[in-house]
Parts: sequence; structure tokens; C-alpha cells
Amino acid sequence: MLIIKVKEGESIDRALKRYRKKYKNTKLLQEIRGRREYTKESVRRREEIKKAQYKEQLFNVD
Repeated sequence: MLIIKVKEGESIDRALKRYRKKYKNTKLLQEIRGRREYTKESVRRREEIKKAQYKEQLFNVD
């Protein structure tokens, strides 16, 4: 359970924005979406490798 303490003088909109950011950082929604259907371990590993190659290519642009 996430707890957001509203600071004195802080608007509700700002507190909601902090809550949403904190919720997104927990990656809970991503995990729930991933569990909708079963993915084989080999497929999951292949996707991770593909993502890592893409990130490496982005950072090694000369």
C-alpha cells in the first residue's frame, strides 16, 4: 500500500501527481498486464535479450 503524505500548503493535484509517479515506479501495473497470459521462459528471455540489444544500440551511437 502506497502512502503519500500531503505537505502543508500542497494542492491535491500535486499530491495525486506524486502518487501516480510512485505507483508507476512500483511496476505493479506492468506485472498485472504481464500475467494476463502465460509466456514461455524462452520467449521471455528472447524478449529481454532483444530489449538489451536495442538499448545498447541506442547508447553506442557514434
